[in-house]
Amino acid sequence: MLQILLNALALGSAYALLAIGFVLVLNATSAVNFTQGDMVMAGGFLAVAIAAVLPLPGIALLPVVMALMMGLGLVFSLLAYFPLKSRPPVSVFISTIALGIVFQNTANAIFGAAPRAAPPLFGGGSLVVGGVSISAQAASVIGVAALLIAAQWWLFSRTALGLRLRATAQDRQMAEAVGIRVNWMIAATFGLAAALAGAAGLLLANTFFVSPTDGTNYIIKAYIAVTIGGWGSLAGAVLGAMLIALFEVIYPSIPTLLPIFDSSSPLVSELFSQTTATIILYAVVLVILVVRPQGLFGEKVQRRA
Repeated sequence: MLQILLNALALGSAYALLAIGFVLVLNATSAVNFTQGDMVMAGGFLAVAIAAVLPLPGIALLPVVMALMMGLGLVFSLLAYFPLKSRPPVSVFISTIALGIVFQNTANAIFGAAPRAAPPLFGGGSLVVGGVSISAQAASVIGVAALLIAAQWWLFSRTALGLRLRATAQDRQMAEAVGIRVNWMIAATFGLAAALAGAAGLLLANTFFVSPTDGTNYIIKAYIAVTIGGWGSLAGAVLGAMLIALFEVIYPSIPTLLPIFDSSSPLVSELFSQTTATIILYAVVLVILVVRPQGLFGEKVQRRA
């Protein structure tokens, strides 16, 4: 049970990095960045490519991957957002869909369609906690993701740059009126979101591998996490990501956790399959949209596209 819970928390931690970046861009631009999932895929493949040249553990590659992804995020903002910033938000997220397709096909052309694995953060093996063996990689993912989330919180709440980023997200016109370079702050937000997504890609690519089409799955998870947690809420995005991961990992494991179920039964296997878990998850999201469309921590008045 401890290992299952740890796996869920590790997956949720990586999802949280993705969802935070999604919300940061949403708050800064009032538009949805559908390429955020493909940024996770790009980060995973960057880790794979760099590891082929420098066979180092993932923790040593993490700063390099995040720096390169931040640069990619800046370039992405110049292509997908700034040329269309004066147009309706729908124009921006259509452009992000188009660039996401470019990312997917570029990754397929360079790396092929087969899944690839990035190196573990600190090497393989297991840790023994209370007599129970747990995955060292899962524990490392949780620790690294927690540090990155804490660093993001510190940046936004304790630094002058963070205050300018928050001011830009809250009221762009007022921020510009007091002398904040709004376009620079928006570009920095895209860079930060891409860096967090790249970190998530590196963390996920060892256990779950990475393939060119993974971005679609990840952006759906980010969208669901934000829907559950509330549009515009960073805390809600983290909570939503954790709830998704807990459900995805624990629900299919119920037959092994509860002896009342016969895990060898085809009916039980189908009832607690990953496919069924996905169906239930989407059904719950539909219920949330009807009952509480603003999410757990979201705004009562929706203003974003």
